[in-house]
Amino acid sequence: MKIIVPMAGRGSRLRPHTLTVPKPLIPIAGKPIVHRLVEDIAGVINQDIEEIAFIIHKDFGNQVPKDLIAIAEKLGAKGSIYYQDEPLGTGHAIMSAKESMSGPVVVAYADTLFRADFALDTTADSVIWVKQVDDPSAFGVVQLNDKNEIVDFVEKPAEFVSDLAIIGIYYFKSGETLRSELQYLLDNDITKGGEYQLTDALENMKQKGMKFVPGKVDEWMDCGNKNVTVDTNNRMLAFLHADGENMVAESVVNNNSTIIPPCCIAEGVVLTNATVGPNVSLGKGTKVENSTIKNSLVQTNSIIRNANLDNAMIGNNAIFDGKFTSISIGDYSVLE
Repeated sequence: MKIIVPMAGRGSRLRPHTLTVPKPLIPIAGKPIVHRLVEDIAGVINQDIEEIAFIIHKDFGNQVPKDLIAIAEKLGAKGSIYYQDEPLGTGHAIMSAKESMSGPVVVAYADTLFRADFALDTTADSVIWVKQVDDPSAFGVVQLNDKNEIVDFVEKPAEFVSDLAIIGIYYFKSGETLRSELQYLLDNDITKGGEYQLTDALENMKQKGMKFVPGKVDEWMDCGNKNVTVDTNNRMLAFLHADGENMVAESVVNNNSTIIPPCCIAEGVVLTNATVGPNVSLGKGTKVENSTIKNSLVQTNSIIRNANLDNAMIGNNAIFDGKFTSISIGDYSVLE
């Protein structure tokens, strides 16, 4: 099994945090979004992962490919790096990794996390991960027949046709077939709004009689902007705590401080006269003094003093000393 992860977009809605770090590498409960994504996919497919192909932008720099390859290797897979330098749509992005499209593949967009407990139907030509939603008009949805097969894809339906939203994760029994269908779009310049879309390839495959089935997830968590990313961090902490995972490093220095679970507190964190939690992630080397923090995400090597934070997101190497509460501070910012 191979996993293809298109992630060349910078994530403008999550600025300032994505000005220095691509969104899929923002940590959620102590691990980058993309790391958690591929781990969760591995748990669902229950097969050995041969390769993880990451599609990035050349402007991401030299360190990002190294970090991504390390993530793949932690899962026992080969890491491959491809580049998409023009935003020409989902189909174009996936085709940037065409050399890795062979055998069974999973395509997963790296801006979403999920929790699921279903067995992957490897007899189907394709499995599309979906989540039941209250307002399907904001999503692309699938329609099912009485055999639980997908018979139609509808983008943001004005009238109700289905409440099963496509979350952006797909399994294909044949990577070669997917590559051929996407190549057809490129060769014939079949676009929507100037972009080559995966959904057009799916529709062509369905018209040829290929079997599509849904894979229903229990939880779907977005990382689109600051508020939903903080909320996703909160929810992931709760899930991991319920699973019995210890998320407080032994090297944490606790000076007259209280930790209210669930929290993810990394190595080298120093807490002094602080109350941390619930629902807080603190990255490596961060120092918190005379502060109360809840429902917040703080990355590495930052300093927080005299603060009362709630629904806050703070980047790497930042310094915050002040009375503000619901803040969003990027890397290397100083407020004191």
